[in-house]
Amino acid sequence: MSEFALDAQGIGISFGGLKAVQDFSMRVPAGGLYGLIGPNGAGKTTAFNLLTGVYSPQSGQVHVAGQRTDTLRPHEIAKAGLSRTFQNIRLMGELSVLDNVLLASHMRGRHSIWRTILRTPRFVAQELAMKRRAMEVLNVFALDRLADEQAKGLPYGDQRRLEICRALATEPKVLLLDEPAAGMNPSEKKTLAKSIQRVREMFNVTILLIEHDMGLVMDICEKITVLDHGVTIAVGTPAEIQANPKVIEAYLGEPGEAATSPAQDAGGAA
Repeated sequence: MSEFALDAQGIGISFGGLKAVQDFSMRVPAGGLYGLIGPNGAGKTTAFNLLTGVYSPQSGQVHVAGQRTDTLRPHEIAKAGLSRTFQNIRLMGELSVLDNVLLASHMRGRHSIWRTILRTPRFVAQELAMKRRAMEVLNVFALDRLADEQAKGLPYGDQRRLEICRALATEPKVLLLDEPAAGMNPSEKKTLAKSIQRVREMFNVTILLIEHDMGLVMDICEKITVLDHGVTIAVGTPAEIQANPKVIEAYLGEPGEAATSPAQDAGGAA
């Protein structure tokens, strides 16, 4: 098995004459917690879409735990171990909190139609195991107490956290988080940061996140890649990224304003 949980090399895509992402490469070791940042329109979510099969890369390759995935369809990539959340919440609003997570859990299920109809002991045991894991995941984000509530009735921050729980329920090797702190207040963001770190340890999952809150990114990410207009302009530790003139120029537009951290201006969509 590869030492890299996620290995993307030279992937890119153009829409008409626009090169949305060019020669994007990233290697995230197993158990790593990395960040992907950049100003508005930098191509961050497009990169996620390339990794997860929403878009097919026009160049390059992607491997997840040693398995090539850029030729697979999104559900096949998920089965290979790459799961994600989205900028826009995509919960099943009418379902309960628990059922949203259980729905994702069934991707790993081994049901047959007859076991399901007859509710065989094997079927029942598997369902109970899925429910235990779902509740364990919900507990990490303090959502277990809301297991029977409708997803659409949750506060915005809880809906964000539930999206992460649903992604975790697929038992991923690599978890991609697209702006998990969007819309959260400072207190919720601090709690989220701790939860992300706890998730990595509890579920032995590799994490790559897009986030506009630079305080959160700098606090929890071990390495950060910076995109600008679809091109990688910097890769390094949080300290190296904060001091990088190209990063400062990309965010602020003035290379001479090095005294101001890009953490102070990182809003907007990818």
